[in-house]
Amino acid sequence: MKTIKKISLLALLFTVMIACNTKNKEDHSKHDKSAATTFYTCSMDPQVKEDKPGKCPICNMELTPVKQDDTKANEISLSKQQIQLGNITTQTISETQSSLEQNYTGVLAINQEKTKTISARAMGRIEKLYFKTVGDYVAKNQAVYQLYSEDIAIAKQDYFTAYKQLAMPGDFGKNAKNMLNAAKQKLLFFGLTNAQIESLKTVAAISPYTIFYSTASGTISEISTTEGSYAMEGSSIIKLADLNSLWLETQVNVNYAKNLKIGQKAQITFADYPDKTINAQVSFINPEINPDTRLLLIRLEIPNPNLQLKPGMQAMAKLMQSNLKGLYVPIDAVIREENASYIWVEKRPGVFESLMVETGIETNGMIEIKSEIDSAKKVVITGAYGINSEYIFRKGNDPMEGMKM
Repeated sequence: MKTIKKISLLALLFTVMIACNTKNKEDHSKHDKSAATTFYTCSMDPQVKEDKPGKCPICNMELTPVKQDDTKANEISLSKQQIQLGNITTQTISETQSSLEQNYTGVLAINQEKTKTISARAMGRIEKLYFKTVGDYVAKNQAVYQLYSEDIAIAKQDYFTAYKQLAMPGDFGKNAKNMLNAAKQKLLFFGLTNAQIESLKTVAAISPYTIFYSTASGTISEISTTEGSYAMEGSSIIKLADLNSLWLETQVNVNYAKNLKIGQKAQITFADYPDKTINAQVSFINPEINPDTRLLLIRLEIPNPNLQLKPGMQAMAKLMQSNLKGLYVPIDAVIREENASYIWVEKRPGVFESLMVETGIETNGMIEIKSEIDSAKKVVITGAYGINSEYIFRKGNDPMEGMKM
């Protein structure tokens, strides 16, 4: 009987020992699982993650052990040594007032508002062109072309006949006076001068040829016809440009252009005349933005009284804006990707969080942050790209992946 009791007691103790041992094993296994804080990745291909050492399946390099980061998706934790080595510094930012200076390059062009077109006043044949070269200067009242026109010849004949009948008695003389005035108005409409009309009174025979004179002075920018060709009424013969005023057209960033206004002052310098500076004004701002470049065309009117400047010359416009208020950070503090721009802020000591922002104008190495930022947050102003690289290395993707502004 005692023997049986001893055996039973030993069996009970053995069962308890097995149960405790099993429980310890389960507890250790759970502990080991939670302690698995290291994974292996490739420095060249950070998207590769393995749970054991080996070689990268992409580039065949040895995988590097990395401690698992238990921070949130858009956060990263760095040691004091990493912060020091990465030259990571933070700073709270607040709205400041600054002046903005932007330089834009453009090309001088003819001022289209100061061009004149000399056109055919009647249908006919261009018998002679007195100017045949683009760039020639034409003075006012200089002969430009000679036209053979039957319509003008008929109007000349009517004027000549009416003038001869003025001396006739009675109603013939009165009707001739009315005919003379009507014929003169028609000749004026055709572009003849008063002197040309008066000369018809003394000619021996009416000529179908008429010389036309320039009504303005300028440089020929275009010749639209040739000798011997036929011209329709109103068709262009030559175009004259007044080079005493030129245009400078340039493209500006849309974020900057919204602060521009008509009449804004600018300083213009020239590649061909480094020592020459001209003050000009913005005369036109295109209301349409180029959808591909996100740039906006602006135009400045450039005075050129001595005709030293030529169309086609390269020029640079320096536009100034003062008393601009906004939040500005160093350009390198902003990480700019295809779909978003973001900055890193210190969430708590050693932990940094990415924050998507909308950016504005850039000036003097600074960039405007248009998004609202908590004034208590410290923004990473140096070392932002180092944090970004470490984030990608650890987590294998961009902190803003899949997000858009």
